[in-house]
Amino acid sequence: MKRVLHIKSSINGNQSYSSRLGCGLVHRLRDLYTDMYVVTKDLSEEDFPHLGGDTFAAFFVPKEELSPEQEILLMASDKAIKEVMEADILIIDAPMYNFGIPSQLKAWLDHISRAGITFEYGKDGPKGLIKNTKAYISMASGGIYSKGLAKQMDFVSPYLKTIFGFLGITDIEIVRAEGTAMVETKEASIEMALGQLQLMD
Repeated sequence: MKRVLHIKSSINGNQSYSSRLGCGLVHRLRDLYTDMYVVTKDLSEEDFPHLGGDTFAAFFVPKEELSPEQEILLMASDKAIKEVMEADILIIDAPMYNFGIPSQLKAWLDHISRAGITFEYGKDGPKGLIKNTKAYISMASGGIYSKGLAKQMDFVSPYLKTIFGFLGITDIEIVRAEGTAMVETKEASIEMALGQLQLMD
């Protein structure tokens, strides 16, 4: 059975292009894996916490030395990491806000990036500890950022490839719904994106 973790991060709910694209990816994957199990996490809807100083400090306290207060602070991080570690496939909905990712998605990434748990430093440098995981980035943008002069303003796909690669996830596919703010492309953007998708078993 394939376990899929679908992370939504848009503030626009079901009207979000990235969310619609992500849900489209889920449906396409069901064609491959009939016994697929999906966990959906909507970071905006559940008001996922941004990383604070006390929580960050607790990241570096040995588990047996954590205070009850620190254990509570780490609950969101521990749960998020458990969900990622259990997943075979990640679907990350990533709308472009001001050329970057939403702050709630950044917060989630901050909570799952923990030394000694999802990455470690060794004599040869950093090493990601999340293994055998495939990631699909369902990215949506009002303009066209995959080519042309605007490509240099895309800080979504390079950042997500970098941070997931750092954590050990290197099998990454970017699926883009572009031009969602343009009359001539907005309606077809989702189908165009799914049509270009190459799902690999």
